[in-house]
Amino acid sequence: MTERWVPQTPRDALMMSVMTAVRAFSDAMDRMHGGMRGDMDMNASDLAAMRLLVVREQRGEWVSPHQIAAHLSISTASTTKLLDRLTASGHLERRPHPSDRRARVVVLTDAARAEFYRHFGERMGRMREGMASFTDDELRAIVRFLGEMETALGG
Repeated sequence: MTERWVPQTPRDALMMSVMTAVRAFSDAMDRMHGGMRGDMDMNASDLAAMRLLVVREQRGEWVSPHQIAAHLSISTASTTKLLDRLTASGHLERRPHPSDRRARVVVLTDAARAEFYRHFGERMGRMREGMASFTDDELRAIVRFLGEMETALGG
């Protein structure tokens, strides 16, 4: 049995408060994604693939089936089934890579993008409202913190 960590200093207590807040935020994100899965009638892997595509599209990056498999930590066979399912439902298209004719990329359809933003947009608006009272410097610190946490967790 592992021992419970007990804060010894005010900084330890503050870090414990941060970890508690991160856990609460993570739980809220899980609930949000659960709601979106229900709204969009998708399983967790389908929605995670859609989120990956939205984020990469916003960055101007192409996504290969292999990258989806790696991101979701699933086999190539499972990835093929996922892509087949999302292609059949009209959410994705497989296209030739624009600069490597041997490779394929996966892209969202216009309808899937609109559906995703319709369901996610309201939630994003509430998140923006929650950030409104923070200064630019505070928001930069939050971005830095979350990036460090992603790295710490192996992201």
